[in-house]
Amino acid sequence: MRGHCERAYPHEACGVLLGAAVAEVREVKAVVACENARTDAPHNRYGIAPQELIAAQKHARDAGWEIVGFYHSHPDFPARWSATDLAEAHWLGCSYVIVSVMQGRASATNAFWLRGASEEEKFFAGEVVEAF
Repeated sequence: MRGHCERAYPHEACGVLLGAAVAEVREVKAVVACENARTDAPHNRYGIAPQELIAAQKHARDAGWEIVGFYHSHPDFPARWSATDLAEAHWLGCSYVIVSVMQGRASATNAFWLRGASEEEKFFAGEVVEAF
């Protein structure tokens, strides 16, 4: 994931996290790197093409997993969510991981859980990232 974010610099990288979700824990089993479909402002916006999202869903289903989150990079910007990130996040219950890439090198990585009962009530809560 971090390597993908470095290779995409100075544009934003993005991808899908597959695995299992149990209660408030999402365990990532696979990372699916995607192309940034945004052509209007790829340096500070990202989008995953519908066909790539569908392919990731199929991969997850075939492996007995589900989509548990998404990741994207922030080139030369901290690994914290922006108002745009919140506005464009729609998968309630999923993790949103942000990798800060400073001068082409991945630095901080932070995760946020999209919570709320509806699109109107959604909010990001910080998450702890553990590597095994």
